Amino acid sequence: MKGLLTVFVVGILVGPVSIKAQLVADIVTDGFFNGIIDQSDSSCAGRNFYTRSAFLEATNSYPQFGTADDTRREVAAFFAHVTHETGHFCYIEEIGGPTYPNSQYCDPTYTQYPCNPDKSYYGRGPLQISWNYNYGPAGQNIGFDGLNSPETVANDPVISFKTALWFWVNNVEPVLSQGFGATIRAINGGECNGGNTAAVEARVGYYTDYCNQLGVDPGSNLSC
Repeated sequence: MKGLLTVFVVGILVGPVSIKAQLVADIVTDGFFNGIIDQSDSSCAGRNFYTRSAFLEATNSYPQFGTADDTRREVAAFFAHVTHETGHFCYIEEIGGPTYPNSQYCDPTYTQYPCNPDKSYYGRGPLQISWNYNYGPAGQNIGFDGLNSPETVANDPVISFKTALWFWVNNVEPVLSQGFGATIRAINGGECNGGNTAAVEARVGYYTDYCNQLGVDPGSNLSC
């Protein structure tokens, strides 16, 4: 009886995590993932970089992903933003990032994350993580030197997806219950309130499309 009780208790403790992790893999099928990346041009660098297996490996480090809302809706929201930010997994690095006037993307007021003057913190990865105040803590959490080796995000696909998931669980999941529009504001609030209506509409379009594919209601408050 004691042995059975132990198995039951262990099942309670680990069961939900295992089920949730498996659910993400079941939702993000080869067909779903390839349906996104196949829409990018064959010459895109991201086609040989981003993979479903790298994404799923990265989710092992962030079991929170898919738990803040209906898992299908959260997956749809995440990949809607990824699709927009990377052009259907075409881009690994921000277009023209190194040539922008503020290409270093350094905010010196974040003294706990001092910029390396020889490095730039422009957008990289699925959610185009940028600025020293994101590269620094993301690197600490994931286990790479984000401030001195930000290019790692563009060289290692698993770490690349981990930066996106790190940003997501810390900055986007907390507002999921407010609707997709709140996730736009969390990722790029400058697009809201007329800042870039076309970009907002594109994100919403991807989101509703993926919700339809996954058979889940997109909910309300879609725009910001």
